[in-house]
Amino acid sequence: MILGCIADDFTGATDLANTLVRNGMRSVQTIGVPDSDFVLDDVDAIVVALKSRTIPAADAVAQSLRALEWLRGAGCRQFFFKYCSTFDSTPRGNIGPVTEALMQALDTDFSIACPAFPENGRTVFNGHLFVGDALLSESGMQHHPLTPMTDANLVRVLAGQCKGNVGLVPFDTVDRGAPAIADAFADLRSSGYPHAIVDAISDEQLMAIGTACADLVLITGGSGVAVGLPSNFRRTGLLADNDAADSLPPVDGLSAVLAGSCSTATLAQVERTKSLWPAFQIDPMAVADGRDVAAQAMAFASRRISDGPVLIYASAAPEKVSEVQATLGRDHAGELVEGVMAQVARELVALGVRKLVVAGGETSGAVVSALKVRALRIGPQIDPGVPWTASIGDLKLALALKSGNFGGPDFFQKALERVA
Repeated sequence: MILGCIADDFTGATDLANTLVRNGMRSVQTIGVPDSDFVLDDVDAIVVALKSRTIPAADAVAQSLRALEWLRGAGCRQFFFKYCSTFDSTPRGNIGPVTEALMQALDTDFSIACPAFPENGRTVFNGHLFVGDALLSESGMQHHPLTPMTDANLVRVLAGQCKGNVGLVPFDTVDRGAPAIADAFADLRSSGYPHAIVDAISDEQLMAIGTACADLVLITGGSGVAVGLPSNFRRTGLLADNDAADSLPPVDGLSAVLAGSCSTATLAQVERTKSLWPAFQIDPMAVADGRDVAAQAMAFASRRISDGPVLIYASAAPEKVSEVQATLGRDHAGELVEGVMAQVARELVALGVRKLVVAGGETSGAVVSALKVRALRIGPQIDPGVPWTASIGDLKLALALKSGNFGGPDFFQKALERVA
């Protein structure tokens, strides 16, 4: 393997692997740090998917260092720390602490942070992150139930999480291309800046940033900045051209959608789908009261799923989520929903479901863990940042793991129309 990646959630890992596959790197996503006996052939890049975005920073660091140790043992030459294109974090981390721990372990004194993903409307200009035309802090992310983002100034956000100074490679430098970007890296490095936020508003600029990162041991960012890395490996003869990096085996079986995200995009997808397919809503308060909501959901699904896909969702408007969290506590409310989703996923598969769309990073993590999926081979893209994947192992599943923020209103329908 050439490129070793660590992602702080499951859908983010899939997003990154999708970018690499689209640029000709055969990619596999593992669910957690693989066992020592885990061996893969015909793979150029591997993405270790952790569930570390919202856990205590010390735990996120420990998990990330274990992943790095495994990737180094697998022979990877360059490393990538992937987080969300909306820079989801808290004032304490975990982006800064994990980055600095990885830098220390790799004995490097400089890395970049670039969450830009223009294809999905995420751009960085003068160090500020935009979602579409809105600043991050005015995009709806300020209401995120787990990682509310109330500051769009990434230099300030990252500096609050790091021990080292955070600099900026501004738009006018990035727009001059890879040599100017590389010179800016060198200038910041010599001036005692171990971290640099890098502006980007176009895919062409991301390609230039990727070229400038050829000699960096560690890169951090959203999946967009990885778009330029495969070309670096081709120039050095480490990667051959490959037009079939996204090929997957066909999967037969029933179809279902599980949605746990409460993001604006997923809420729109749920509303669209409720008018088309049978839908069942999971109520965390009912779960907390001791009702067997998973059994209710499966009774609903089992009567309908032979006629077509069903939707089982816990997505709710921000005010409803806030009300539930105020009563149950944020972490406990999330754990209750994830537990139900995990149980429902197991029983759906027992019922014959083999094509499963999951919305939300936390929900995706709970589902793949419940299904004991060890790894996923990455296939063709459905929407920017979201591909179909195929499970590796005895249980053959087609899985689409979607970040809550990604996809258009018709994503669920589009996904199931395109699966093999």
